[in-house]
Parts: sequence; structure tokens; C-alpha cells
Amino acid sequence: MHASKKGKFFLLTLIISIVMVLAACGGSTQPSNSSEGNTGGANTEEAKSYNLKMSVTVGEASTWYEAAQKLADDIEKETDGRITIEVFSNEQLSGGDSGKAVEGLAKGSIDLTFNSTIIYSILDARFGVASAPFLFDNLDQVDPVFAGKGGEMIKEILAEKGVHTLGFGENGFRQLTNSKVNVKSPSDLQGLKIRIPGITMYTDLYRQLGTDPSTMTFSEVFTALQQGTIDGQENPIDVIYSSKLNEVQQYLTLWNYSYDPLVLGINKELYDSMSDEDKALFDRLGKEAAEYQVKITRERETEQIKELEELGMTVYTPTAEEITAFKEAVQPIYDQYESIWGTELLEAFQER
Repeated sequence: MHASKKGKFFLLTLIISIVMVLAACGGSTQPSNSSEGNTGGANTEEAKSYNLKMSVTVGEASTWYEAAQKLADDIEKETDGRITIEVFSNEQLSGGDSGKAVEGLAKGSIDLTFNSTIIYSILDARFGVASAPFLFDNLDQVDPVFAGKGGEMIKEILAEKGVHTLGFGENGFRQLTNSKVNVKSPSDLQGLKIRIPGITMYTDLYRQLGTDPSTMTFSEVFTALQQGTIDGQENPIDVIYSSKLNEVQQYLTLWNYSYDPLVLGINKELYDSMSDEDKALFDRLGKEAAEYQVKITRERETEQIKELEELGMTVYTPTAEEITAFKEAVQPIYDQYESIWGTELLEAFQER
């Protein structure tokens, strides 16, 4: 009888011990979540894991890709691999279509992108204001605008569209290349078949200048130039250089006709779902990556122009008088688009 009681006591003690162990372990048996279906929250005991995908418009030789990879490396290092970003060049995530990339970012099918505000114009025509023709004379006029009211207004529009801005990069001033003529005046442009990004403002602008504009995704441009389907295209120097357009283009006109900012963006719903700590991490490292991209783009441009010239391109910089002629030729674009961009937004970009 005594032995039986001892046995029952031992069994009861064992059961209680097992229950206590299971209760203690219960809060730590849940696996970390990926970005899909993640609710985040600063009160979560275990930090969430994310395996993110990022799209970049151009190739791995570009400053865009280099900065995107810097962000990926920095994020992975600071989180000990808890957050990873896989960077895809040449819009691989959107079938080569940068328009689909920004749509995917806004909808959440792509986590991060490095895209031009020109491409964002397919979501909202107001983004086109940043690239209005001959809006800026030089980079000294650009920086205060994006650091001030103009940049804040663009961030607000991006947020409306489902994108949180981590930083502004720089594609730079867009320059003109072609295989037919050394462009010095509006008359030289007459009849040229020029590839442009697929936004209405650029189509109207190039028709105003007398060209035959053609829209196509950038991944198709080299082949179209090679085959003579188009005569020329316009892009900043880093894109011209990294895409080796000198192999299919003879003439380069440095006319600074349109500034092209980049947005280092993350899907807003994804960002909002993160813990405060992870939000702060992305804001800090994203800003650093964007600033790094601007820095190396500006440092390299002079050397890239020199190399393009050495590789056989004819490089021409229009005079102040010639630039004035171009400005006068495109004035109707401002008359047409001020109501679309909004007077307040346009004035924020015109402030000097």
C-alpha cells in the first residue's frame, strides 16, 4: 500500500514536470516568418525573417546595381542573415518591362526596386514634373529641390501609390545619341526616329521637336539600334556607357535636356508591416545606398564621357545660345502640362 502511494506520487510529479516544460517551450516553437503574410510589430518576441527580391532596370555594370547590391549586403550583415535581398538586373522580375516593375512594387509582387520617376509616370502623370524639359541647368540646382519641398511632395505621391521611399538616386541628365547627325539645333532633329521611355510627356516633347518618337522597353533598345529600326535614343551617361551603346551609336549630344532621378523604393504595405527597428534599419541603409549611388554616378561620369569619346563617339556640348533655341522650342510642353503636374508641384521644382 505504501509502495503504491509512492508510485502514484512519482507518476503525478513526472506528469506535472512534463506539462511545465511544454508550457515553457511553447512561446519559442514558432518559426520565423518570411515577408509573405508577415504582420511585424515591435512587441513580437522573435524578430521576423525576410527573403526579399529587388528589381533594377539596367545591368550589373551600372551604378544602380552596385548601390542595390550595397543595400543587400549591408542589410544582411547588420541582421546576421535574418533579412536577405536578392537583386535582379535588367528587370528580370518583370520580363524586361520597367513599367510592370513599378506596378509590381506598388502591388507587392516585387519587394523593392530602383526605378526612375519617369517610369513611375505610368502610375501618376505628376511624376513627370521632375523630368520637365530644361528644368535644371546643372546639378547645383537639383540637390536643394530633392532635399526640400519638391522631394517631399514626390515622396507623398509615392506613398499614395503604395511605395515607401528609402532614398533618391540619380540617373543623371539625359543625353541624346544617334547614328545619323551631330545634333546642335532643333532643325537637326527633324525626322529622326528616337526611342523614348513610354510616357506621354516625352512623346509630346519629341514630337514638338520634330522627331518620330518610338516607345519600347530598354531591354530592346540595343538590338533596335543595331538593326536600324530606330536612329537614336536618350539616356544618362551611365546607362549609355554601361549598355555599350557606343557600339551602335556615332553621335552623343550633351544637352542636359531632362533630369532623371531614381527612387529606391520598398512596397509600403511590406514596410508598414515591419517592426519599428526594421523600418529604421531600412530607412538608414536605404538612404546610405541611394547617396552612395549618386556619389559614384557623379564621380564616374566625366571619365565615362572621355572613354566613350576614345571609343569613337563624336561628343558635342551645345553652346548657351543653342540651348536657348531648344528651350524655346519646348515651351509649349509647359503650357500643356502645368495643369497635369499641378502648379504647386511645378513651382516647388522651379524654386531656386
